[in-house]
Amino acid sequence: MKKNKEKNILLINPWIYDFTAYDYWSKPLGLLYVAAILKAHHYKVNFIDCLYRYHQGILKLAEKKRLKRDEFGRGPFYKEEIRKPKILDGIPRRYSRYGITEDIFLNEIKKMPKPQAVLVTSIMTYWYPGVFRIIKLIKNIYPDIPVILGGIYSTLCFDHAKEHSGADYIVKGSNIKCLLLLLENITGSESNNLQKCYRNLKDYPYPDWDLYEKIDYICMITSRGCLYRCSYCASNQLYPQLEFRNPIEVANEIDFWKRKRQVTDFVFYDDALLIHPRKYFMVFLDEIIRRKINVRFHLPNGVHAREIDTKIAEKMFLAGIQTIRLGFETVNPLVQKKTGGKIENKEFKKAVNLLMKAGFDSKQIGAYLLIGIPDQTIQEIKNSINFVRDCGAHPRIAKFSPIPGTKIWKEARQYFNFDEMVDPLLHNDALLPYISPEINEKALKTLKSFLKV
Repeated sequence: MKKNKEKNILLINPWIYDFTAYDYWSKPLGLLYVAAILKAHHYKVNFIDCLYRYHQGILKLAEKKRLKRDEFGRGPFYKEEIRKPKILDGIPRRYSRYGITEDIFLNEIKKMPKPQAVLVTSIMTYWYPGVFRIIKLIKNIYPDIPVILGGIYSTLCFDHAKEHSGADYIVKGSNIKCLLLLLENITGSESNNLQKCYRNLKDYPYPDWDLYEKIDYICMITSRGCLYRCSYCASNQLYPQLEFRNPIEVANEIDFWKRKRQVTDFVFYDDALLIHPRKYFMVFLDEIIRRKINVRFHLPNGVHAREIDTKIAEKMFLAGIQTIRLGFETVNPLVQKKTGGKIENKEFKKAVNLLMKAGFDSKQIGAYLLIGIPDQTIQEIKNSINFVRDCGAHPRIAKFSPIPGTKIWKEARQYFNFDEMVDPLLHNDALLPYISPEINEKALKTLKSFLKV
């Protein structure tokens, strides 16, 4: 095969097609890791993030110098209402495309050299319409260029993606070596140091945040996978093995980006940030405190309250953690045990108490309450809200999303009366009040009012 002198690869983070979307520290971290790895193997990388809130074209459309943002960098996406997919016609809500416009996207493509391959990532399974639209547009522009689809949707809904996406190749999981070998075959080039295989996080370079002209925050991972196997969670499907980065290296990365990009807000994407804390997270906190790295940390992914003791709580406060979200789900002990056994009421209460003694304000401590799981009652949810409040934390509703491959999937499919072949659009948690036997629109409004009391 003839070798190409140029190895141009285009990476794309697609739009969100949904009823609602907001930039709650949302970045395609996996794709940024891929970009850094490709550059290490001498590929020239071009990048389009369709969700980039600071694109000049979007700022013009919004007729503002900058889009609204909060103190930690979060803010709304630009959106345009679009027609709903037919299967969602009966849902009485507006459906939109979030992110840059199609015209802006097409203009960005024109500015870039023709790629040898296009890599498209995917996040939520029910966001696939945005993924499909990107692939269709790319195929119209470059019919002879292979499109490679990866990410969460392609992993959890591999067969659906293979049949419907239009991509030439579907990558399942996070096998970087497989991707590099595929690109070798496409470009006719050879990668160096493939023996590393990037099987472990320690082999990865820093994600390529320099692809963004402006960034308000940086997302991090210190680990992949989780010890627990909660019935509603797909973490173990995405990352079957639990692995950790060197905590000193994590501190090095934070120091690096703070100095290079002047970023002060860092967001952890870990599913198991507090597992084995004395070997990992506490070492990291000690290093941040010792070096006096003055930044703010946010933990939005539901950390394990069971692991919090006095020392951890104190170090979290001293290191600069600002946002804590605890995974609690429900006050019902039977449901706690059935869904995974990761927490008990006394453990949750103790954790909140220790965090507040360490100096955290109750507004900084949120607790996720999962609503809409099969056979859950409204009263159970209200009891959970009251318990979290009584403990001193802030209850935050998280609507149940049925995910294929999880332990609860079969039960959920029967509960919501789904057909055997479920369109991933029906995984959307926004549909809960329209498909749930218990949590209808009236019940959801009642719960939201109860939260405000």
